[in-house]
Amino acid sequence: MEEIRFDDVDALRSKIGEEFGPFGPEIEVSQEMIDRFADLTGDRQWIHVDPERCRKESPFGTTIAHGFLVLSLMPGLLAGADESYRIVGAGNITNYGSDGFRFVSPVPAGSKVHAHRRLTAVESTRKGTRITSEIAVHVTASERPALVYTAVTLFQPPRG
Repeated sequence: MEEIRFDDVDALRSKIGEEFGPFGPEIEVSQEMIDRFADLTGDRQWIHVDPERCRKESPFGTTIAHGFLVLSLMPGLLAGADESYRIVGAGNITNYGSDGFRFVSPVPAGSKVHAHRRLTAVESTRKGTRITSEIAVHVTASERPALVYTAVTLFQPPRG
């Protein structure tokens, strides 16, 4: 695997592209996981936590995961994702925020999701190198993503 220093902006920019990398690991989104997230956040809307009502009234026929639950799975979905390069040499890597996200399609309880990403921008700043990636989370075997997320990450130099 190619290693690219976090401050080698030209080398990183050469990785910007239209194609997404391969999918990372799959995670099952169980009803138990959805219920625990509902308990944690206080979002106990029936479409997430009432399977019986969903069988009768939901257009999906089953409960669906909270969009923010799917978003919170991002680190695990991207961990160990098979990529052609790795960014090295940073002293600190910080989640710098998002330039937007959309919940495009539902994630039914019991389904598995996986994600892939592509690099879209690299910018040198006085704080370090800011990298923007587009991440798409899909229910496995679905062409349409469940979530599209634009992540901004700041790679800072080592201190001292």
